[in-house]
Amino acid sequence: MKKIVDYIVVGTGASGAAFAWKMSKSGARVVCIEQGDYVKNNQYPKDKKNIEISALKEWNWNPNVRKNKFDYPIDNSNSPIHPLMYNSVGGSTLHYTAHTPRFHPSDFKVKTLDNISSDWPISYYDLEKFYDENDEIMKCSGINGDPANPPRPRRPLKPVSLGKDGEIIASAFDKLNWHWWPSDSFVNSENFNNNWKFYGSHALMDRKSISSTDQNYLEQAIKLGAKIITNARASKIILENNYKAKGIKYIKDGKETLIEGKNVVLASNAIGTPRILLMSATKNHEKGIGNSSGLLGKNLMFHPYSFIRGILPGNNKFFYGPNANILMSQQFYETDQNKDFYRGFTLQMVRNNGPIHTALELDWGDNHHKDFKKSFGNTVGFSIIAEDLPEETNFVSLDYKNLDSDGLPGISVNYNLSANSRKILDFAMRKTKELLMEAGAEILYETPLMRYAGWHLMGTARMGDDHKNSVTNKYGKLHDSENIYIVDGSLFVTSASVNPTPTIQALALYVAENLIRRES
Repeated sequence: MKKIVDYIVVGTGASGAAFAWKMSKSGARVVCIEQGDYVKNNQYPKDKKNIEISALKEWNWNPNVRKNKFDYPIDNSNSPIHPLMYNSVGGSTLHYTAHTPRFHPSDFKVKTLDNISSDWPISYYDLEKFYDENDEIMKCSGINGDPANPPRPRRPLKPVSLGKDGEIIASAFDKLNWHWWPSDSFVNSENFNNNWKFYGSHALMDRKSISSTDQNYLEQAIKLGAKIITNARASKIILENNYKAKGIKYIKDGKETLIEGKNVVLASNAIGTPRILLMSATKNHEKGIGNSSGLLGKNLMFHPYSFIRGILPGNNKFFYGPNANILMSQQFYETDQNKDFYRGFTLQMVRNNGPIHTALELDWGDNHHKDFKKSFGNTVGFSIIAEDLPEETNFVSLDYKNLDSDGLPGISVNYNLSANSRKILDFAMRKTKELLMEAGAEILYETPLMRYAGWHLMGTARMGDDHKNSVTNKYGKLHDSENIYIVDGSLFVTSASVNPTPTIQALALYVAENLIRRES
C-alpha cells in the first residue's frame, strides 16, 4: 500500500521553502513540486567583468527578457509595471536584493485606522514570533531601536556598514530631522564589512554573503525528509469531490503525472498561485477552484516605485558593498490627514551603479564621456516604494494566446496606477529631492514610475473572515476547499510600503504552525 503524501507544496521560494521546513520538522511527509531546477553557486555571474551584461540578459529580472525554459509568458501590454520573478529551487530569493523590513502594526488595520480598503483578519502580533523565527533562519543583519517599529530581539548579525555615501545621506536626514535607520537585510554583514567587493547594479552577490531559501530552509528540510521534484510544472489540482483535493497533476519531461496528497499547498507567488487555481477549473468550479467570491486573481498589488539619483562632489567610489541594503527612511510611512493621499512610502537608499548601467542611464552624444566621468562613483539615489491599495480592476487572467513550453496558458496582467499611488509618488519625489540637495547632491535624473520594478507580487487570493469578499480564511485555507492552502503573497489584504519577503515567510510559518496544532 503506497504512502500518501501529507503535504504537496507547489513552489520552493520564500514561502514554500519555509512551509516545507516547518512541516517536515513536525514529522509530516512533504513533497515540493518546483517548475525550475537547482542553480549551483558556480552558475552565478560573479565575475565583475560580465555581471552587468548577464544582468541584462540571461539573469534579467524580467522572465519575458531572460526567456528561461522554466518561466511562463506574461503579457504586460495592459500594465505600466512589469512583473519580475524567478523560477528555480529557492525562487526569487535567488534573485532579490535581500532588503527585508517588516510591516508595521498599522499595515494590518488600515480600515480601522484610516477608513480605507480592508483590515487583515490577523494582526502584526499574530505574526511577530514567526518574523523572529524567520530572522534567525535567514540570518537577518540589523540593529535594534528603530523608533518607527515595535521592539524586536537582537538580530543574528550586525547591520551592514553605511559606507561613506551612507554617512553623508544619514547626516542629511539628521539635518532635516527625518527618520532613518540601517536596513534590515538577509545578508552576511560580516562578509561585507571585511571584504567589500564590486557588485555593480544587480542582486547577484556571492551566494556565501546572501541568504536564499535553497540554502537557509531547503537543505535542512531535505535532511528532515522533504522531497523536491524539480523541472516539474504543476498543471492542475484534481478534486475527489466538490470540496476536497485528491492531488496535483504536473508535467515533467513532457509526461503528465498525478501525485496524491492529503493537503495541497500553493506557494507560487501572487501570479503563479491564481494561475494554477484558474487552470484547475472543473465542474462546480467553472471559474477556477477557490473562486466562489469572484475575487481569485483580483486585487493585484505591486509596489509602485519612483527613482531619483544625484551626484555628490568629489572623486568617490560609491559602488562597493550591497547596492540597496544601506539605510531607509519611514518618515512619511503612515497616513497624514494633512496630505491629499492615504498611507505613505519608504525611502530606500541605493548606491552607484556599475559602469555599464551608468553608461546606459546617461544621455548619449557629445557629452557622454564627460557626463560618465562626472557621475561614475559619485552618484547616490533613492528607490521610493509606495503603498499600493487593492483594487478589483487590477487583476491577472489566463492567456491562451501565449503558452509555456508545456502548452499551458501564460498570464495576462491588467493593472492601472491609482490616483492615490500617483499622489504618494509625486509628494515623495519632491521630498527626496529636498533630501539630496541637503546632502549637497546635484540631481542627475528622476524616474516618475519605474516600469521594470514589479518585484513585489501581492493580493490575488486575499485572506479574510467572510467568504464573500475573500478567497481564504485567516489560516490560508481556501473557503471553497477542505484541504487546499495558500502561503504566499497572494494572501495579502493590503501591501504596506516595504519589501514583502519577511511577511510572506512569517505567514507561511504561521499557516504551518496552525496545521501542526490542528493535527495535534
